[in-house]
Amino acid sequence: MAVPDSTSDQDHPLPPGQKARPDLPVRHYGPIPRRKPDPWPIAVGGQLADRTVTTSVAELLEAPATGVTADLHCASGWSCLDLEWEGVPAATLLEIAPPPPGVTDVLVYGEYGYSANVTVEDLRSPQALIATTLGGVPLSAEHGAPVRLVLPHLYCWKGPKWFRGWDYVTPDTLGFWEARGYHRVGNCWLEQRHTLPGPPKEDLI
Repeated sequence: MAVPDSTSDQDHPLPPGQKARPDLPVRHYGPIPRRKPDPWPIAVGGQLADRTVTTSVAELLEAPATGVTADLHCASGWSCLDLEWEGVPAATLLEIAPPPPGVTDVLVYGEYGYSANVTVEDLRSPQALIATTLGGVPLSAEHGAPVRLVLPHLYCWKGPKWFRGWDYVTPDTLGFWEARGYHRVGNCWLEQRHTLPGPPKEDLI
């Protein structure tokens, strides 16, 4: 997918170690879901007093749509700039199913059990989006249709394609790549790529 012309890293601030590229590559772990249940369910559980709150993309989209223009950064060193996302703020789901008192950590899920650990504050970010469109058109299957989580201040493995919801968890809970040596926080501006030695890998989200 092509992006706007303003992709030069000479006039566009980039996190340390990143290089701009003119397209958005397709990277993910596991197969692309071809059969999508309608409505696409989204669940919030974990430490919610033994209950799970379930909603759907259609129900979320009853809230006012929000647009976010933001870069997408991969821990392997590429960045795709000025992507135009539209959807519902992640904070909307926080309002539907608030975190229990004192819980600060979240495990976000994609299809096939993919997970990444983030924080409640990451999801409260004004740019944190449950996105359904990219560049003014619905997400393609390869880029996460019908919905993906976008967290622009973190490396892109933290924002799952085919978003399924999240669990409120204890701070020692790690996601798929974090358990394999990726950084627990993943702030791209602090270059938090990995916690174990070794060369950067492609983010497969």
